[in-house]
This record gives sequence, C-alpha cells and structure tokens, in this order.
Amino acid sequence: MLTADKNRLITETGPGTNCGAFMRRYWQPAALVEELANPRPVKRVRLLGEDLVLFRDPTGSYGLLERHCAHRGADLAFGRCEDGGLRCPFHGWLYDVTGACLEQPAEPAGSTFFRKVHQPSYPCVERSGIVWAYMGPGGPPPFPGLDCFTAPDTYVFAFKGLWSCNWLQALEIGIDPGHASFLHRFFQDEDLSDANYGRQFRAATIGAEIPMSRLLREVPSPILESEETSYGLRITARRPINEQVVHLRITNMVFPHAFVIPLSREMSITQWHVPVDDTHCYWYSVFTSFTTPVDKATMRAQRLANHTLPDYIPVANRTNDWGYNPDEQRTATYTGMGMDINVHDQWAVESMGAIQDRTTEHLGYSDRIITAARRMIFRAIDDVVEGRDPPLAQGADKISGPQTLDAVGPVVGLDEYWRSLEAERRRATPWLAQELETT
Repeated sequence: MLTADKNRLITETGPGTNCGAFMRRYWQPAALVEELANPRPVKRVRLLGEDLVLFRDPTGSYGLLERHCAHRGADLAFGRCEDGGLRCPFHGWLYDVTGACLEQPAEPAGSTFFRKVHQPSYPCVERSGIVWAYMGPGGPPPFPGLDCFTAPDTYVFAFKGLWSCNWLQALEIGIDPGHASFLHRFFQDEDLSDANYGRQFRAATIGAEIPMSRLLREVPSPILESEETSYGLRITARRPINEQVVHLRITNMVFPHAFVIPLSREMSITQWHVPVDDTHCYWYSVFTSFTTPVDKATMRAQRLANHTLPDYIPVANRTNDWGYNPDEQRTATYTGMGMDINVHDQWAVESMGAIQDRTTEHLGYSDRIITAARRMIFRAIDDVVEGRDPPLAQGADKISGPQTLDAVGPVVGLDEYWRSLEAERRRATPWLAQELETT
C-alpha cells in the first residue's frame, strides 16, 4: 500500500505537480488524426489538466494552443480555421501553429503590436494515426523508435476510448499478467476457426491448438518476473502446461504510461493511458501488424460499435453497470459483462473510484509487477525533480521493439527458444528496422 501523500504524488498530473512535470518530459497523444479529418479541422483538447485547442493548417501542420485567446480570453475552440491559422472570432486575431500572432485587424494600420503577442502553444507531430504533443521544457525529445512507429501506415491502426478513472490504475491493469485468469475467464472455449479480427484471448491458440482461454482457466497462478530496461520494464509470465513445456507471455511497460502486448502471433498492441485530468484518461492503442497490411475499416467498425462519438465514450459504462448480467456470470463469463475483455478492464479500473485509494490495498506476490513499476515511476519523478532525465526521455530513437510473445516452448532452454522466435519474426518482417539494443 501507499501513503496518502505518495498516492497523490503518483496520480496528480496537472500543471505544477511533480508527476505532471515527469509526464511532460514525453510525447503525449493529443488526438486521433481521424478526429481532424473534416472541413473544419479544429478540436478542443483537455490534456494533463490543461484546456487546449488543436487545429491543422493548410500545409498539414498541427498546432496545439492554450484554449483562451491571449487578447481577452475568448474560447479559441470556436475559432475560424482560415488564412493559414486559427482566427479568434472576437476581434479577429490570427495565430499560426506555433502560437505566433500574425494579424490583429482591429488595431490601427501599421501597428506592430501583434509581434509582441504569443499564444502559449506546444509542438505537435503526426505518427501512426495519432497527433502527439510535447508539453515539457526545452525542445522536444527524439521520437521513440518503437515498432508501432517504424511500421508503414498501412501496417498500423489507431483508436482510443475514454475511461472515467485516474491514469495510473488504467496503466496498472495493462501491466498486470495475473488478472487475466479471472477477469477474462470464459467458461467455454470458442470455436478456434471463428476468430474475430483484432480480438484477444477468445479465439486465440497458443500451441498444440490449446485455446488461450483454457490455459488461463487451468493455470491461474503464473510465475511472474520483471526486468528493468531502458524503456521501462520487460514482464514475463510463465504458465506450466506439463513437465516438458510451458506457456510464456512477454509484455512490456514503456515509460511513462504505455504497455506493449501481443495480440496474436502476427500483431501487437501498444497502448498509452493519457491523463485528461486526474479523474479521467484516454487509452490510445496502436495495433501493429508484422505480416500483412491492417484491415483498418474492419477494426474501426468493430470498435465504433462499442463507442459513441465525438468523445469515444464506451457504450458499456457505469451508468448501465458495464452491461452486467448475473445469469451470464453464472454460466458463461467470470464478470457477467460480455465477451469483450476491454469492458472487463474498464469495469475493474472504474469500479475502484476516480482515483484509487492505495492506502487500503494489500499487495501480494501476484502484484509484484505493479510494485516494480511504481518503484520505477517514483524514481523517475525524483529524477525530474532533481534535474535528471527520466527513462526514455532522451535516446528514445535508439530503442526498437520491444519484444512481445505469446507462445509455448520447452522448459529446458526456454530463453534461447523465445529469443530465436523473435529473431525469426524480425527477419521475416520486411519493414522492420535492424534491431537495436533494448536493454
């Protein structure tokens, strides 16, 4: 458990907070590219407790500005996207993507007052279907060289969803290997030939045609290990099948608030948990294919069926008890909340409350990954407070991967086996860059 002060330290991310200063040393997802794919590419954004407005100019560049005009505070989310920038409807002041004031048409002819005004702004870039912003001091760091950013656009798909909880509990469920045996337990295995594209666990096979759902039921207590790396944590969960073979799942925590997990043998998910404020967060997922181009239309349609626009709010939520059905809980699923494991995760983290009270928790062996991650985060916050770079803030472009794995291998020589599988996959992926050191 944490003290109340420690819990506030690690969960509060607004301006002036120590965790917020740590978060602002990294590129943050601000919006999906598709959210600005309309005749008026302007969107209000709340990020790390700040109210901002995002827009795209005619050249395709993105600007993320303080939402209230530097003149007299009018809301720029209602601005006019014209003349190469964003124009305030109040008095016509025009800003470019850097926040520079270009025009003040109500001022006297020949006035140079506009040169003295700068709207607060943050630099933005587009990567893998997401607009990213850097909100920290100095120039932005290099962009991470993760697989999801190395892959061509046709091999990646991005989506997001809003959760009504603090960012940390959203991250912690993603790096917790033990919960899947319970939270995502299905009492019957699905037909293995009836795979749902871009979906985990239900129709997955892991070797010798063993359904993943069966393995999770029958081996609920995995052997857990974590290893600190230059990007965060490499997490391994071993579930023995018999004396000769074991199931190995390798996932990763990537600083500051992402995880990378295998979706299948051909695809991985990189997912960030970005504070809107201290009581809400967006998850942003990039699905990366290592074999063939992604069917983006199918993946988007599947996910839009479970979310409402424009804010990407899940259809299943607290107002309808996340779809809970007691009859289903008795006969089909452990939660009684349907077959979508994302809903299971959402219930778990939202049911804790807006900000989990970690002063009352009792952590055991199955939580050792959580405690390891918290130690790293506290250390990284201290680094920033004391003037040092936290993990991945610099040199991120030298990071590749990180590796994910969901496979059955021999108990003897397991490390060599999974390393050979990863090397084989990377050799067989034409777009994949030469593997760099990741630890």
